[in-house]
Amino acid sequence: MNLINKYKHTLFGIILGSILGFAYYYFIGCANGTCAITSSPINSTLYGGLMGVLFVNALKK
Repeated sequence: MNLINKYKHTLFGIILGSILGFAYYYFIGCANGTCAITSSPINSTLYGGLMGVLFVNALKK
């Protein structure tokens, strides 16, 4: 439990970024499948999670 409290902002960034990454794939995506990130739901979800972690950690003091 102490570990979760220590990294709660990072976990929040991963979860929120992953949801937004998948939503981007689902609603916008790539029409012809040649886009590296948005052509696969796994790629866009992982990329969204990474961007969420980077964004949340950039906001921390």
